[in-house]
Amino acid sequence: MENAVGVGMGLGLFLLIVAVVGAIIGLIARALMPGPNPMSIGMTIVLGIAGSVVGGLISRLLNLGAGPGWVLSILGAMLLLWVVPKVRGKV
Repeated sequence: MENAVGVGMGLGLFLLIVAVVGAIIGLIARALMPGPNPMSIGMTIVLGIAGSVVGGLISRLLNLGAGPGWVLSILGAMLLLWVVPKVRGKV
């Protein structure tokens, strides 16, 4: 039986995959971004997930399709690493 998350995939497995992929994207973005960016692993996962959302929006705006997904996810996370401290006033 198919569910709303995916074919034969339970919600727990889906959330685990999202967290692992978010952690990988967040860690790569933090490694590529110059300067200190101290944060917990939880915040790194959130950064990676948010970066994926930003990357997906950029992909849709530029009509690129799903091909450059990982690269745009990492670039989206790096963009958030750069923008968020400026918005918070911690330049």
